[in-house]
Parts: sequence; structure tokens; C-alpha cells
Amino acid sequence: MAKIVRLEPIAQETAVQTNNNLLSALLENDLSVMKECGGRGMCATCHVYISQGMESLSPINRREQRTLEVITTCKPNSRLACQSRVIGQGVVVELPAGMYVGAGTDIESLIGRRAEQDILHPLNGKVLVEAGKLITRSMISQLEDTKAKASEYLATTQDV
Repeated sequence: MAKIVRLEPIAQETAVQTNNNLLSALLENDLSVMKECGGRGMCATCHVYISQGMESLSPINRREQRTLEVITTCKPNSRLACQSRVIGQGVVVELPAGMYVGAGTDIESLIGRRAEQDILHPLNGKVLVEAGKLITRSMISQLEDTKAKASEYLATTQDV
């Protein structure tokens, strides 16, 4: 049976099948979520805040807890969308402000533009480029290095 989940601040409601994760709701609503670790709960790219209905989600497992501990923007109501299974009604998800940079082509197209929103680190959620700041080639190099380090980190922690 489907449960209704509300996404804020975009004021959108979506149906999620019971026991499906919140990540499926985000992706079905065309929200730009990287899921860098493939939904294994090891990166910060699907980090969300639960405004209401924390009790309507599956409990936090050990892997999710370890990942949440390194996210600099973590709050008591933080969850990883890939690990949060919807088991009841009344869940309200607050999407963090900012975006994660995806493919290399996305990165190249950003040079010389101002960041429309904060650009976030894929492992700890830290702001790499603030909204309104000019994105330079050196910043892009830093982002590419960060993505490479994130990939290396995820490769070494797959079996943890």
C-alpha cells in the first residue's frame, strides 16, 4: 500500500510504496540526487532532513549512522534517503539547500557561471562553492579531485 510523502520546500506530495526508500520518491520527482554510492548508505549525496514522521521510517542502521556522523550539515532529524524505508504515513522530507555536481560534462558547463545554489562535497555535505560565487576552472579542478577521492573512498569501503 502506498504512503504519501511530502517534499519541502518544493511543496510536492508523492506516493511511495510501503517499505520503499525515500530515494525512490526523490528520483521519481526528477530531483537531482547523485546516489554516488549506489544506495548503499556510504555517501552524503542523498542526505535529507525529516521535518515530520521520523517514526514512520525504518530505524537508522549502523552504516547509515556512521555516514551521518561525518556529514557536517547533519542534524538530529537527518537521514539518508537511500536507507530510510517508508513504513507509515505522515513523512515530511526537507531537502537540504545545495546541489551535488554530477558527470564531468556538468562540471565543464559550470565554468564562468555563478553558482545558483551551494555546491556540496559528496562525502560530507560541506559547501565547496557558495551560491552566488563565480565558478572558476581551479574550483572545477578541486571538484574533480574531490569526486576522484570520493570514488576511491567508496571503492575501499564497499565491503565494510
